[in-house]
Amino acid sequence: MASKFTRSNGTGWLMAGPAVTLIAAFVIFPFFFAIALSFTNQRLISPNPTEFTGLANYRQLLGLSMLTLDPVRDDAGAVVMKDGAAQYPALRSFTRKNPKYPQLDGMREWFAFDTPFGGDARTFILARDVVFMIAIMNTVLFVLVVAPVQAGLALGLALLINQRLRGINVFRAIYFMPVVVSIVVVSLLWKLIYDGSSGLLNSLLSSISFGLIPPVEWLGDPSTALGAIIAMSIWQAVGFHMVIWLSGLQTISPTLYEAAAIEGASKWQVFRFITWPGLRNTAVLILIVITMQAFGLFAQIDVMTNGGPLDSTQTIVFQAIDRGYGKQDISGASAISVILFVIVLTISLFQRWLTREKT
Repeated sequence: MASKFTRSNGTGWLMAGPAVTLIAAFVIFPFFFAIALSFTNQRLISPNPTEFTGLANYRQLLGLSMLTLDPVRDDAGAVVMKDGAAQYPALRSFTRKNPKYPQLDGMREWFAFDTPFGGDARTFILARDVVFMIAIMNTVLFVLVVAPVQAGLALGLALLINQRLRGINVFRAIYFMPVVVSIVVVSLLWKLIYDGSSGLLNSLLSSISFGLIPPVEWLGDPSTALGAIIAMSIWQAVGFHMVIWLSGLQTISPTLYEAAAIEGASKWQVFRFITWPGLRNTAVLILIVITMQAFGLFAQIDVMTNGGPLDSTQTIVFQAIDRGYGKQDISGASAISVILFVIVLTISLFQRWLTREKT
């Protein structure tokens, strides 16, 4: 005869069964399936049989190399110049079936810089997949900007609305409103705002500067496109994190603030010694959530720029979806997904270590 504990345990598993089944079917199994596919040449639609290729996909995505070249010189030994710049040997002579440099075959220039203390020499950073490298750098830059700025703004808003004032719920609703609107709708709205010819932002800047500020192609210029998307993304999600900060603020005992007021503590001292220590666990949650959301950047890119202009707004998730469904390269998309998982897991563990309780 089953004991009460056994019956209770069985009931719990029975109630959790549907959720566990769905998680296993749509999260756990696809994750391990993606890992397996990343070691093959699987395509979405292909008459060729799937073959095991080992680490070929990862080598193609992450392959980097460095090449230092001296400038071209004439018969007299002088550096050959063109338009005021030194000329260097064509990279194609090194990256296209050169038997002396087999490791560079198929690579392309990512960026170059003049070698310090190397005279006229220039160092070229080569990549097998330049677009994916740009996507990694854009995603990391997005995270580094959005995480602290969005968390700081959300905390500031939470402190403002954490007061007993008439009509404060109206402000809470206004700040939270962008969160409940679909990110696709928000992206379309901001695409109109950023329009280079008739956008609201350009019209506003022209009005306040009396026409001195010329129109800017916010989403059509590689130097401004990613920044424009960063600004929109911060605005759209700041209300969600504001609510999390607010819930953390409301868990701090009011008696601590009363004691601080009696002792004559300043607002900065109250925040430093009472509010911020009381928000430690909330801060850990906020940082991890923002980081995960930032690394998943896709909808804004897909709606507003489609990865352009000139690949300046490529991201890791956009690359995974574009390759998997656009180019039907399922194995490459799977490898990108695994790389993204490793990056996010590493950063999350590092953040958790930084914010740990120190004894």
